[in-house]
Amino acid sequence: MPAPEPPSLFSPPPRVAELPESERLASLRLIRSENVGPVTFRDLIAHFGSAAAALAAMPELSRRGGFRRAIRLCTTGEAEAELTRARTAGAELLFMTEARYPPALAALDAPPPLIYAKGRLPLLQRPTVAVVGSRQCSAAGTKLARHFAIELGRAGYVVASGLARGIDSVAHEAALEHGTLAVLAGGIDVVYPPEHEALHAAIGERGCLVTEMPVGFVPRGKDFPRRNRIISGVSLGVLIVEAARRSGTLVTARLAAEQGREVFAVPGHPLDPRAEGTNKLLKSGATLVTEASDLLSALTPLMPRPAMHLRDDAPALAPRPAVMPPEICDGDRRRVVAALGPAPVDVDTLVRGTGLAIRSVQIALIELALAGRIERHGNGLVSLAPAP
Repeated sequence: MPAPEPPSLFSPPPRVAELPESERLASLRLIRSENVGPVTFRDLIAHFGSAAAALAAMPELSRRGGFRRAIRLCTTGEAEAELTRARTAGAELLFMTEARYPPALAALDAPPPLIYAKGRLPLLQRPTVAVVGSRQCSAAGTKLARHFAIELGRAGYVVASGLARGIDSVAHEAALEHGTLAVLAGGIDVVYPPEHEALHAAIGERGCLVTEMPVGFVPRGKDFPRRNRIISGVSLGVLIVEAARRSGTLVTARLAAEQGREVFAVPGHPLDPRAEGTNKLLKSGATLVTEASDLLSALTPLMPRPAMHLRDDAPALAPRPAVMPPEICDGDRRRVVAALGPAPVDVDTLVRGTGLAIRSVQIALIELALAGRIERHGNGLVSLAPAP
């Protein structure tokens, strides 16, 4: 009888109700190891079925890809220390292979492999709408944000935002009674901005705080766009109340559109600079809303069908046999590298350009990623890494 065919590298990773402690530790080690980004993590788990098996295969895979030294693997001690810090801060680690992970976020092409969560974790399973806007909001914008957040909560939606000044904080405060989700750019214990200490604490008890950053991490400027992709990623749609012509709010709107989320915008006066961004969005195809009924009517067709959730006592899936991906020849690997350049391209383009089987291309990309020779850009795009 021939050996069973290894699972496709494109199949989704197995999902369980909750990972056993040993696999949680191995998953954290895999995420924190060298050259493992969201796409590589997903592909490794999809093939090997467990983080422990993927960790064991990484040295050989990186060697195949051309790494000239031993790849750095996160140690068990480092992972255990991070888990301890999370528990001390009252946070839980949710991996993309667990059913407790937000389903809308898990549906993205390259979701964060791990998020920290603190508060009412069941909120992560409910339909969510983001409400974001200007930090320097007007009185009218404040009133509208509060109105939309209250009505969304009453209709059964969780309101997500970024805990920033202005529209974000207004939306959180208004939605706290029914359910709000604050996505942070820093660690779950880091309050930013400092004046939101009380709101941060209230959401950590009555709502839910979420971040992909470890405990104690102080956010930098480049971390806020990363946060914004999670705000839109957990949501069915994003409502922009006020936004200047150049603002982080418009970054959230762009990311939402790229993720296939609906973008809603409230029109503003043409002479108000805080309305330049929203009015531009409306010209570009965003859905115009002026009252809660507009938003709720547009959301109804977006509501997901009732999902089958794993029970808390559901058995864990058995890991697949640790089958090493078949080694491809150096010539095929060179063809993949030759077809790549600094501009991102999708995998289908690589398959057509090289004439190789899609499986061979995907194996080569895993090896090259672990060797640090390529960059993943999400949406299936890949490019050569800049020369060191």
